[in-house]
Amino acid sequence: MTSATTPSRRLRLGMIGGGEGAYIGGIHRYAARLDNHYDLVAGAFDADAARGHRFAAANYVAPDRSYDDVHALIAGERARADRVDVVAVCTPNHTHFPIASALLNAGFHVICEKPMTTTLDDAVALHELAQSTGLFVGVTYTYSGYPAIHHARALVAAGELGAVRVVQVEYPLEWMATGIELNGNAQAAWRTDPKKSGRGGAIGDIGTHAYHLAGFVTGLRVESLFADLATFVAGRSLDDNANVLLRYEGGARGLLWASQVAIGQSNSLRLRVYGEKASLTWQQEQPNELVFTPLDGLPAVIKRGRDDLAPDARSRTRTPPGHPEGYIEAFANLYTGYAEAVRARIEERPPAHDPATIPTSADGLKGVAFVDAVVDSHLAGQWLKPAFT
Repeated sequence: MTSATTPSRRLRLGMIGGGEGAYIGGIHRYAARLDNHYDLVAGAFDADAARGHRFAAANYVAPDRSYDDVHALIAGERARADRVDVVAVCTPNHTHFPIASALLNAGFHVICEKPMTTTLDDAVALHELAQSTGLFVGVTYTYSGYPAIHHARALVAAGELGAVRVVQVEYPLEWMATGIELNGNAQAAWRTDPKKSGRGGAIGDIGTHAYHLAGFVTGLRVESLFADLATFVAGRSLDDNANVLLRYEGGARGLLWASQVAIGQSNSLRLRVYGEKASLTWQQEQPNELVFTPLDGLPAVIKRGRDDLAPDARSRTRTPPGHPEGYIEAFANLYTGYAEAVRARIEERPPAHDPATIPTSADGLKGVAFVDAVVDSHLAGQWLKPAFT
């Protein structure tokens, strides 16, 4: 992805959370480094300030820019001529809103983990704050960063499938098939705590990824949904399996399955789109290939790296055909898109890319509204329309 101008410097990146033992923090740092758009210069990396400072020192962050918490970071950075440009929020769900809103009110751009907030009211407030301040908020729906997904999106938009009839998206995992949250797994512990995760378990943690991916590729908006949630592990407070029927505007039908108890599945996100003329299939565990099957024709495997792919797919590709790219590169594509969006605001110019190709607070709001509608539908046993689609 290219910039409209030649940048004069890397963006200065701060980080909240994401320190020692935090899986997603490392992914953010890898992604930020890959395309050379950021320098990690500041952070409050841990709720335990002493541990956060040790982490900062081990990652070459200057001692005077290692902070106890977000409020200390805001106070310290606002006083600097070389203050951070954008701050990544890599903390559990229940902290996203207070941290991100404090950063926006202090004038910092934000990159936030998903789901964006734990309540719909907070999601509305955060999105409106981003709009009123003119600051950028990116939400890390990672899988929309894959080149093959952008080519799939282009094929649907060009009418190569005809009218979309059926959308099937699934995201099964096995990692919580037992009560690992009861045996010291910190990542599972907060994900199964309604006070920290929000109303949704599997549907919020991975179902929102599946929901965003289906909408990103097809461009379809959900008219209504009907949800069946289950909690299979005894003693767990949130759903660990979700089945959701979807009715899209225009008549298409969809099915979304998200599970944290699917034994044998590591990270098996899969999307199928069936139109009146052709279909598409994509699997996250084989992300460099997209299968396109025309009616009365043979399936064609479209591989990442080809020169005849859609421009948005080519611009997100780094290596030639036959050299696989994967999850880190997809995440880096988001970070590169975010860099251009932030620079465009700093330089007071239009962004060089289509803003709809990167997930923002608007997508974060839709994701939280989806979780709310799913939980409400399950409890009521009826079809409901998400508040925002």
